[in-house]
This record gives sequence, C-alpha cells and structure tokens, in this order.
Amino acid sequence: MNCDIYSQIEAATQAAHLAVYGAFHPSTGPVTGGTIILLGTDGSFWQPFTRSPEWNDGQPDPIDRWSTRVVTELANRFTAQTHFPFGGPPFKPFVQWALASGRAFTSPSQLLVHDEMGLMLSYRGALHLADKIDIPVPRLAQSPCPDCTIKACIYSCPASALVDGGPYQVASCHKHLDTAKGQDCMDFGCLARRRCPLSVGAARSDAQSAHHMRYFHAP
Repeated sequence: MNCDIYSQIEAATQAAHLAVYGAFHPSTGPVTGGTIILLGTDGSFWQPFTRSPEWNDGQPDPIDRWSTRVVTELANRFTAQTHFPFGGPPFKPFVQWALASGRAFTSPSQLLVHDEMGLMLSYRGALHLADKIDIPVPRLAQSPCPDCTIKACIYSCPASALVDGGPYQVASCHKHLDTAKGQDCMDFGCLARRRCPLSVGAARSDAQSAHHMRYFHAP
C-alpha cells in the first residue's frame, strides 16, 4: 500500500490541474518526519481556474484562495496536513523544501529552476503525510545549469536585472516594466524565465503569465 500512495496522490493532483513538483522525507526544520509532497501549477491549470468561484467573485488573491481550497481537499483525501507558501509571516521554507526535493536547483541568476517546469514554476502548497512513503528518485542527479551554454536566466533579461550570482535587481525590473519595451514581459511573462530551455515543460499560457506579471508589478 505504501508504494502505491505516491502514484495515487500524483493522479489526484493531476486531476485537480496541479502537478507534483517533488517530494522528500524531512528531518530538520519546522516540519519533520513523514513525507512532504510539493504541489504546483501545471499546463492545464489556467482555463479551469478561470471558471472557479475564486476567480469570478472579485475578491483579492484568487489563486491563493483557490490553492487553499484545492490543496486542502487533497489533504483531506489522503489524511495529510497542509502547508502553503503564502499567508505568513511566518512563512514555510518552500525554497529550502524545493531544493531538498532534488527536483529544483539554484540557477546562476539565483532563481529556482525546476527539472520539468524550468523557471516557470509556481509552488501552490504542500501535503505532509505522517508516514514515510516511497517516493521516486529525482529525474536529474544534479543541477543542469553548469552544462547550460546559453545562460538565458542571465543574458535574456532586457533590464539586466538578473546577474550571475545575484542579487535580483528588483528596482531595475520594475523600471523596465514601466516602459514600452517592458510590455513583452507584461503580456507574456518574464523573458528570462521564458527563455530557460527547461521552461517549455511548464506549458504555461500567456494569460496566466500576464496575470502573474500584473500581480508582481501592481502599484
């Protein structure tokens, strides 16, 4: 039964228009023991989401509220506790959890890069199971970034806001987005994130990317 739980969670997550972004057995930090399964959006997320009550009720933070509802439903189904990357402080250490899963890495620009979603990753929650279940070996044995020849996460940024080793120059990014040249990023998502060779795996819609950019660049 233990071997089958992960595949059951993966199937239920996919049916909810999310994806399993990784899993690990936590031994340190605010949550220990059992198994943490990290969930994020997949390429099928946007259209069903725009039909949801959270999107259509006109209230703030529709994606966070949708995530709370859907991830909680999954947790109830599998007798798990929920954790979310929003709603703090204090905030749960999702960056550290992502790295611990072995499926996300620190890119040269210091942004997280996922083995399937590239730089277009969006963690929406986590399930914490009391039992230590069997989980798959990560797809990549190590970060793909050292072997990347184009370094799009650095050299594609039109604002030069992403630099090797960081830090992220947030003010330069916002200044660029206020210009006509910044409209491409506003309409289709961060150019540097899109140009990462792994980002094609996210299959993210332009409408979803535009929503995230409006949220990020709100006055």
